[in-house]
Amino acid sequence: MNRRTFLATSALAASAVFSRADDSPKKRPKLKKAVNLGMAGGVKGSVTDKFKAIRDAGFDGIELNLPGELTVDQIIEAKNASGLEIAGIICTPHWSFPLSSPDPAKRERTVNGLNLALKQGGEIGCKCVLLVPGTVEKDVTYEQCWTRSIEGIKRCIETAEKSKCAIAVENVWNRFINEPVAAKRYLEEIGSPWVGWHFDVGNCVNFGWPEHWVRTLGRHVFNLHIKEYSRKKRDEKGPHAGFGVELMEGDNDWPAVMKALDETGYEGYGILEVGGGDEKRLKFLAERTDKIFAS
Repeated sequence: MNRRTFLATSALAASAVFSRADDSPKKRPKLKKAVNLGMAGGVKGSVTDKFKAIRDAGFDGIELNLPGELTVDQIIEAKNASGLEIAGIICTPHWSFPLSSPDPAKRERTVNGLNLALKQGGEIGCKCVLLVPGTVEKDVTYEQCWTRSIEGIKRCIETAEKSKCAIAVENVWNRFINEPVAAKRYLEEIGSPWVGWHFDVGNCVNFGWPEHWVRTLGRHVFNLHIKEYSRKKRDEKGPHAGFGVELMEGDNDWPAVMKALDETGYEGYGILEVGGGDEKRLKFLAERTDKIFAS
């Protein structure tokens, strides 16, 4: 199979995984709510109990950190018992062993971890794995981060295609790709329908406006992280203090974000990445998320 045939075939398969609304006028697509398993830390009991509590609070899915302590069998058991879908996976080694590292052995750790996460994702019915592509450091230039991370990602595309579980690069505070045009160019250079973007709404408010990202990336957005950010708190107490606000109490223009998502036809998950807790806290967060989606 030549490259052109491969890309055409892969694009058809990927489009089936990441379907979008058609262009005909209709009601807003129903976005689905999810949280990371770690946000249920205040719920007592087993992993299955935590899955059920998340479902009972009103969420549709759950995000997991893999590879990790949970086995595929444990995840499937909890998934079936609760009715939750697996909304997303976070590749666990990507911060400690970034694909941008000058040390090839460290880069290999995340290539192996990402390949395993993709394989596990396919087994548990997850559509994509979140990846932080690297970090720009004193000894790692922007160009090196760009080149090394793309090399690492390309080594995992075959696994993504076989597993029907895509790679979704996330925008984070890593001094790398902090504006949407660069993000789109990065994906275009990789050139695979199995690599897209996990867009974190809150992470970009310190540098810009989320709705701009959504429109620029368009159908490259495979998944969403939902969180808030306050520029006022940032100005008063420092950059990271900006995250210390409840949903809908910061500077995200949620109606503008939702409008942009409508325009691009996004129909996936909005995964909360905020402070969790017990059953009461989870229910509060589910209700806030419903208000955001309806804005």
